[in-house]
Amino acid sequence: MKSSLVQGPRRRRQIVDRKLIAPWVAEFTTACEKAMAELHGRELIIDLRNLTAISPDGESVLLQLMRKNVKFQCGIFMKELLKQLAHKSRTNHRPAADSGPGEKSDSGKTV
Repeated sequence: MKSSLVQGPRRRRQIVDRKLIAPWVAEFTTACEKAMAELHGRELIIDLRNLTAISPDGESVLLQLMRKNVKFQCGIFMKELLKQLAHKSRTNHRPAADSGPGEKSDSGKTV
């Protein structure tokens, strides 16, 4: 996995390339926690457009980030995966009528 952080005045973008699998899931989790701790009013966007593979542990980390209302930028495949994770989360943790983060996309790129 390759991960980089791009800083801006209104947002921080954590870019993830290649594979989100062990042992890199722990590294990614640490990087995201650090990025969230240093937001200072900015939003955090996780860029998954160059992600080629993800393990169940990686999915779990993305689900945790979704619950913290982190936004994602991704392609069609990852967008569908995030929708499935959001649906799975709602059916396991909330009444079926609730809607949660990641359900709708604005402009089709950021979830």
